[in-house]
Amino acid sequence: MKKIDTAIEGCFILEPKVFNDERGYFFESFNENQFRDLTNTDIHFVQDNQSFSKFGVLRGLHAQGGAHAQAKLVRVLCGEVLDVAVDIRNGSPTFGQHVTAILSAQNQKQFFVPRGFLHGFVVLSETAEFFYKCDNYYHKASEVGVRYDDPTLNIDWLLTKDQISVSEKDLILPKFNAVFQR
Repeated sequence: MKKIDTAIEGCFILEPKVFNDERGYFFESFNENQFRDLTNTDIHFVQDNQSFSKFGVLRGLHAQGGAHAQAKLVRVLCGEVLDVAVDIRNGSPTFGQHVTAILSAQNQKQFFVPRGFLHGFVVLSETAEFFYKCDNYYHKASEVGVRYDDPTLNIDWLLTKDQISVSEKDLILPKFNAVFQR
């Protein structure tokens, strides 16, 4: 497995070593010892989540705060998504900045999003199955979110607004500056 750093410290992409032959492929998607050695991150995942979405579905931007914050290791089992992480760590030199990654079943890349980040993704293919590991359990009362189209964040979701489908819950999320202070 290869680690690829991003423009924001703590976020990185993992590219597995895939063994292909005429029958298909095989790769090790997660090995705790290898992950720790490669990333210098000691993490223990406790919950796996999976979602299925159609083209243009945007889920995010979400995080959990306080003692219930979550680090995530995300990947796509089928299809393709644009994955986004926004730094909300107090005192971080990249606070309010975001990093993106194209994740697909074809490229098999994984994206590590540490605690202290808003997270979201949009489906770029006809459909996508999205899978992620979390290092903390979901806690509804600790959930926070920000509108995906906040001009302060200036995220290019690679789709036009009329192509994007967002849940009613996510449409009423506040703007970034209403939740987080620089």
